Amino acid sequence: MTRLHFPDIPDEGLIIRGWTPQLMILEHPAVGGQVIHCGWNSFLEGVTAGLPMITWPIFAEQFYHEKFVTEREDIEKAVKFLLGSEEEAAEMRNRARELGNAARKAVENSGSSQPNFMGLINELKSLKSKRN
Repeated sequence: MTRLHFPDIPDEGLIIRGWTPQLMILEHPAVGGQVIHCGWNSFLEGVTAGLPMITWPIFAEQFYHEKFVTEREDIEKAVKFLLGSEEEAAEMRNRARELGNAARKAVENSGSSQPNFMGLINELKSLKSKRN
């Protein structure tokens, strides 16, 4: 792990290379937000963790990358805003936390996604039995 020092930020951060337990990291209380490329799994993990996000979409189609390049200064400004003490940033963090709570409730056994998931399983079973 590489330890970094950011002069404008009182605490130090870590860069972890290779595989990491992403859900455990995202749910850690020290994590204040997520810079995300908008991949579906990472997006859902961030929502479930209740994190505000700075989105930086890059699609697999390489010729589109140029359109979605974000300037370093834009990212820096967004991170400082998101982690700052502005009232709007605090509201964004609260809304992200509320969305995270709702997402976790939805995937519980009695959550709102349970009937849809069971319906999908039953549909797949039905299709399999029709093939046999």
